[in-house]
Amino acid sequence: MNATLRRAAAVLAASAAAVSLAACGSAEQAGGNGGSDGKNGDRKDGPLSIGLLLPEDQTARYEKFDRPLIEGKIEQLCPDCTVTYVNAKQDASVQQQQMNSMITKQVDVIILDAVDAKSIAGSVQAADDAGIPVVAYDRLAEGPIDAYTSFDNEEVGRVQGTALLEEIGEAGGDGQIVMMNGSPTDPNAAMFKKGALSVLEGEVEIGKSYDTTEWKPSEANKNMNGAIAALGEENIVGVYSANDGMAGGIITALKEADFAELPPVTGQDAEIAGVQRIVAGEQFMSVYKPYRPEAEAAAEMAIALARGEEPEAESTVDSATTEGVPATLITPVALTVDNLEETVFKDGLYTLEEVCTPEYRTACEEAGLM
Repeated sequence: MNATLRRAAAVLAASAAAVSLAACGSAEQAGGNGGSDGKNGDRKDGPLSIGLLLPEDQTARYEKFDRPLIEGKIEQLCPDCTVTYVNAKQDASVQQQQMNSMITKQVDVIILDAVDAKSIAGSVQAADDAGIPVVAYDRLAEGPIDAYTSFDNEEVGRVQGTALLEEIGEAGGDGQIVMMNGSPTDPNAAMFKKGALSVLEGEVEIGKSYDTTEWKPSEANKNMNGAIAALGEENIVGVYSANDGMAGGIITALKEADFAELPPVTGQDAEIAGVQRIVAGEQFMSVYKPYRPEAEAAAEMAIALARGEEPEAESTVDSATTEGVPATLITPVALTVDNLEETVFKDGLYTLEEVCTPEYRTACEEAGLM
């Protein structure tokens, strides 16, 4: 086909598309929708189809808290809405396929917690091309996302770093700490690390620092064994662990080494195993992130976007690809044995019976919880 014919064909295709779209718009108007135009070209006042994509099931929070809280809020706000849920089980390529499936099903909106924030960008673009808004949940995915809700992730790192410095005290001047950071494919991990370093650098020597693939406790355990061998147990005065799962692997390595007393270890997520280690004195602290406001913000943003409305947001954030994304950021809380009652128990995250099992009953009594 020569250039003239190609141009003619392009004009005819564009004209046909315009006629088709106009006819579609006329049909919708004739149907009495009465709504304003949204991203998908039509405000939907009735039931919605919502795709929910979570990244993995190794961390307890996603199945125990995030999913039921998001689904519960959606049911409260929109009883006739349906949620299609999938979990990528830490496989970025699987999540891309799941996104493509949601687009094929023509869901009205997607809530996405990305396995790999960078590699999912093409799928986010495909959703955008299909007129499907995307709410980035917990992790700031790349691509043209429409809203974002998470915690102030640099503040999480600062909370962890500050607690660790205060606990090691003067010992920090004579020893070193080990940093066990999160997965390099998770943009939150970089923000946790940045926040922690803003507090730790210049105050304590960082003997070893690791990025831990897929947040695996087994890899954190292996890395900690390597750090102990390289630095010597007598020189390690504390461990920055970016989350509770890795803290478990780290503490196993510390307990198997020749430490007269375990050095303080940080964490994040207030997983029940982490809370129990805090009660037992094996893990110094975690970061309590109240999941309910984060989950409910995601549900509210998703429904607003699907209905062609602007999502409520307290601020904006910039990703590597998109500027000015409407965002709601939740403040994290340092969790220690001293404030368990006013945080995880008061908010109903766990019951006393769930934490103070027979194995931890004595520790709970000594901590004044029973």
